[in-house]
Amino acid sequence: QVQLVESGGGLVQAGGSLRLSCTGSGRTSDLYTMAWFRQDPGKERDVVAAITWSGGRPHYADSVKGRFTISRDNGQNTVNLQMNNLKPEDTAVYYCAADPRAGVRENYAYWGQGTQVTVSS
Repeated sequence: QVQLVESGGGLVQAGGSLRLSCTGSGRTSDLYTMAWFRQDPGKERDVVAAITWSGGRPHYADSVKGRFTISRDNGQNTVNLQMNNLKPEDTAVYYCAADPRAGVRENYAYWGQGTQVTVSS
C-alpha cells in the first residue's frame, strides 16, 4: 500500500503562484507514475500533469501548459506542482495520484486526500 499526503494549497490572487507538494510512503516502489488531478464540485476529476520515474517528457493538460511545472524527487518520494500565473478557473481541489504502471491515464491506484486551491479575481 501507498499513502500520499499533499500540502501547499491555499488562497491566492489571480496572477500569483502556489507550489503543491505530495509525499508518498509505504510501498514506494509503486510510485512509478505520479500525477496531479483537479476537480471542481459537480465536475469530473481531470489530470493536470503527470510524470514518470525518470522525469522525462512530463504530460500537461492544455489549459496549464506554460504555467504549471511538475517535478519529482525520487529520493524523497515527492512530486511537486509549481503553479504560476494562476487564474480563477484554476480553482479546484487538487489531488496527488500514483501508480506502479507506465502509461496510466485515469485509473491510478493511489490517491491523496486533496488540497484546496482558490484563485480570486
